[in-house]
Amino acid sequence: MGALFGTDGVRGVANVDLTPEMAFALGRAGSYVLASRSEGVRPRILVGKDTRISCDMLEAALVAGICSTGSDALTVGIIPTPAVAYLTRVYEASCGIVISASHNPVADNGIKFFGPNGFKLPDEIETEIEKIVLGGTSDIPHPQGPEVGRVYTVPDAGNKYISYLMDCYSLDKDLSGITAVIDCANGAAYELGPMLWERMGAKVIAINDQPNGVNINDRCGSTDTGSLQKEVINSKADIGVAFDGDADRCILVDERGNELDGDLQILICALDMQRRKKLDPPLVVVTVMSNIGLDMALQRENVEIVSTKVGDRYVLEKMQETGGKIGGEQSGHIIFLDHATTGDGMLTSLKVAEVLKRTGLSLSELTREMEKQPQILVNVRIENKEKVLALPLIKEVLEEAEQKLGKWGKLVVRPSGTEPLVRIMAQGPDKNLLEEVIEDIRRAVESVSGI
Repeated sequence: MGALFGTDGVRGVANVDLTPEMAFALGRAGSYVLASRSEGVRPRILVGKDTRISCDMLEAALVAGICSTGSDALTVGIIPTPAVAYLTRVYEASCGIVISASHNPVADNGIKFFGPNGFKLPDEIETEIEKIVLGGTSDIPHPQGPEVGRVYTVPDAGNKYISYLMDCYSLDKDLSGITAVIDCANGAAYELGPMLWERMGAKVIAINDQPNGVNINDRCGSTDTGSLQKEVINSKADIGVAFDGDADRCILVDERGNELDGDLQILICALDMQRRKKLDPPLVVVTVMSNIGLDMALQRENVEIVSTKVGDRYVLEKMQETGGKIGGEQSGHIIFLDHATTGDGMLTSLKVAEVLKRTGLSLSELTREMEKQPQILVNVRIENKEKVLALPLIKEVLEEAEQKLGKWGKLVVRPSGTEPLVRIMAQGPDKNLLEEVIEDIRRAVESVSGI
C-alpha cells in the first residue's frame, strides 16, 4: 500500500490526519481520475457516509472537490458501505465514495473508493490518485460557468438497496417465525438493518439503533457483542446480528448466546451450498487468520480451502482468480460473489437466515460440524509497526515460535492495515503453549517499539 491508501482506503483521525483539506484533494483527484474514464456523459460520483460526527465535515469538503472538477455529486446520506458499491452500478456513476472508518472508534474516519463496476479500486488507480494528491491538485482543470458540478440528493436509495437484498434471498422472501435481535452499532445500518428483517417477515428487536454522532461502535456492534448476547437470551430469539459501523461485516449470536464469527458463518453457508450442489467450484477463500477447524470441517465435505493474506481485497482477488463463490474473513467480512462485489453484513445475515429457514435447524445445531481449535489473538499498539517487524531480532523470535508450535500449530504476526497495531495470532491444540508463544513475541515487540 502507498503513503495514503491502506488495505481499506484512506484512514486517520478526523480533522488531524484526515482533514477537510485532504478530503477536498481526494475529491478532486478521485473524480478527475475516474471521471476521465467516462466518455460522452457528464461524470457522476456517488457519495455515502456512516453516522460519525466528522462525516458531515468531510462530506462537505469531498463534495466540493468533486464539483470543482466538473463532476456531479450524487449524495445518498447515511448508508452501509456495500450499498454504495451496489448503487454505484445502479446509477451508472463513475465511482462511489464512502466516508467511514468501519469498526474503528468515533475519532477515526476514512474515505474509500469503488469503481463503476462496484469493486474496490485496483492498486494502480489508487496509486494514480495518491500521486496527484501528494503532488498537489492545482494542475487539474477548473471548469467555469455551467461546467461546474452540482450536488443531487438521491431519493429512495435505501429502499433500492433493501429490495436488491431481498431479491438475493431464494425462499420467497419469508422469515416469518424467526425472532431476530439486530445490533446496529449506532452506525450506518441503524435504519436499514432492522427494516430488512422486518420486511422479510421476522420479528425484530433492534438495539443500538440511536446514533448521536459519537456512539458509533461504542461497546456495541460486531466488535463487542455482550449486549447482543444478553438480549438474545432474554428475548429467546433465534438469532442475533451485530453489524459494524458501516455494515460491511457482521457477527452472529446463536439462540444460546454464543458468538459466531466469520469462520462459522462461512461454514454454515458453504456446507449448505455444497450439499445442494451450488458450490461450483467446491472451494472457499479465507485468510491466514481463519481457524484450522474450518479447514477440517470443509475438507470432510470435499471443499477446498484457499488461503490468502488478511484483507478483503485479497480475498476478492483470490475469488476472482479461482472462480470461488464465497470467501471471507474471521472478522465477519464475507463476500458472496454471485450477489455482491464486496463484503456485506446485511446480505451475510440474510444468507445464514436462509439456511436456518431451509433446514429447520437452530444456529447452534448448524455450527456443530466445526470444532474450533484453540486460537489466541493479541493486539500490541505500536506506531512504527512495519519497521519493528523487519528487525532481525523479531524475525528470530518468530522462527523460534513456529518451531515450538510444530506442524499442527499456526502463527500469524502482521501489522494492521487500518490501525497502529501489530496483530499476533497463534492457534493449535495446546492453549498453554499458545499463550507462552504469544507472550514471548509480545515482549520482544514491545522491547524494540521505541526505535
